[in-house]
Amino acid sequence: MNKTISNMKNVISLVLVFLLSFSMNAQDKKAKDLLDQVTAKIKSYDNIVIDFKYSLYNSKENINKESKGNVILDGNKYYLSFMGITKIFDGKKNYTIVPEDEEITISGIEEKGDNSITPAKMLTFFNSGYKYFWDITQDVKGRKIQYIKLVPTNAKDSRKEILLGIDSQTKNIYNVIEIGKNGTKTTLTVNSFKTNQPLSKNQFTFVASKYPNYYINKI
Repeated sequence: MNKTISNMKNVISLVLVFLLSFSMNAQDKKAKDLLDQVTAKIKSYDNIVIDFKYSLYNSKENINKESKGNVILDGNKYYLSFMGITKIFDGKKNYTIVPEDEEITISGIEEKGDNSITPAKMLTFFNSGYKYFWDITQDVKGRKIQYIKLVPTNAKDSRKEILLGIDSQTKNIYNVIEIGKNGTKTTLTVNSFKTNQPLSKNQFTFVASKYPNYYINKI
């Protein structure tokens, strides 16, 4: 009798593991389907103009900072204004303009790195390098925000996980929350999201004559 009961317990355990695995796979598929919808939506726009709020918090280091910024995205080109610094990528070269130091850095390629979410890929960074899981849903001022948890596949990544908040109706990104292994939490929240805006033909063109007294550092 005891052997029969033991066998039954083993069978039940196997069934529960199977059901749990099936449920997790189904949720992962839901997460991937939603991320694919977000990517398709982003690619459908000619350009995107975003005003955002950025916060950085670490209780152990007693750090609590907030900043605002805006970015214009057009394909892989971008124009970013953040914390008094302007960054322009024209598709070939990257320009970082720092008025406080009257310095401009010009590099031949866009920044790369496992931990970097550059402006050009800030809305599609999740397409590689992460495991993804269906997470909580929150109501934010009448908007249903569905969160997807992203876990970096690179063990050397300094981030523990990323929570990607997606507006369930528009399929646009509402916020990105990064949680570091050192306890640092950074949050980027979209305040304004505009698409297909009329842009100047020189929107992503760097004009050196605008900065006559600046030191130009070429990398």
